[in-house]
Amino acid sequence: MKAINFSFIIPVYNRPNEIKELLNSFLNIEGQHVYEIVIIEDGSTETSEMVVKQFNNRLNIAYYSKPNSGPGDSRNYGMQKAKGNYFIILDSDVLLPPHYLNEVQQFLEASYYDCFGGPDAAHSSFSNLQKAINFAMTSFITTGGIRGGKQQVENFQPRSFNMGLSKKAFLASGGFGKIHPGEDPDLSLRLHEFGFKTTLIESAFVYHKRRVSWSKFYKQVYKFGMVRPILNQWHPNSKSIVYWFPTLFSLGFIVSIVLATFQINLVLYGYAFYFTLAFVLALILNRSLSVALQAVFAIITQFFGYGYGFLKSTFNLVILGRDPKEAFPELFF
Repeated sequence: MKAINFSFIIPVYNRPNEIKELLNSFLNIEGQHVYEIVIIEDGSTETSEMVVKQFNNRLNIAYYSKPNSGPGDSRNYGMQKAKGNYFIILDSDVLLPPHYLNEVQQFLEASYYDCFGGPDAAHSSFSNLQKAINFAMTSFITTGGIRGGKQQVENFQPRSFNMGLSKKAFLASGGFGKIHPGEDPDLSLRLHEFGFKTTLIESAFVYHKRRVSWSKFYKQVYKFGMVRPILNQWHPNSKSIVYWFPTLFSLGFIVSIVLATFQINLVLYGYAFYFTLAFVLALILNRSLSVALQAVFAIITQFFGYGYGFLKSTFNLVILGRDPKEAFPELFF
């Protein structure tokens, strides 16, 4: 295997402050590594150009500006411009822990994969809302378990906030498609179809700020739910009963409340136990009553948002037989 030369690919849209925080985290990267940082300004009106100039003498940065065409296309643009033979794709709202690149390089040198994903975590400086949503998105008792754990290391579907992709795999696949969100699992599934293997590098985590309010979080998970039936249609081998869990969970919760009005409380007790467990786990992890309470609400928001989006999309695609781009044009660039 020839030497791995990394290029970090970072699209950005109107987020100069995030880029500044991310670049500052690069300054603390441990180890002797040669890499470049490729920043793609995706049609921003509030650009990061002046921020990038502040780091030009300390980091190897290539900065490009282009008309807005979405994150997937911007990542493809950056990979076309990059000089490395292995790309690490990051969102602008992440921070790198100092050990990050050591972990990636050591893993790939010991066991090479053409595509990898890494987890996300909450930094101690994050707001209580960010920590609560991070718990809901990553915990093994929520859809974080669906996204991938130790039992799913092989065939892991990386997410583009923290994703590695070889130049060879990029050229073979053509990179990201026009759907958003969902462009990252779509690429992962196409890579599998091309014969490339993906994996999870558990130790290569990033701190993911998740710049969301409650309304933005609901909209995000709602779109995640809408996208999954489209991916199942495009990649039939990816279908799994687990993607129905948020829908079934939400419908079951509504049924449990209805049954409780008739003094049938057993099902509701089951949900109460689950939410209590989530509260305790979030409390232990974050040592904050506020975070634990918000984590329960975040889980409910996540399941209902994803579940409704999944059910709505399935009805339109499967029952009505509609074309995804005609049914949900807002999901495509």
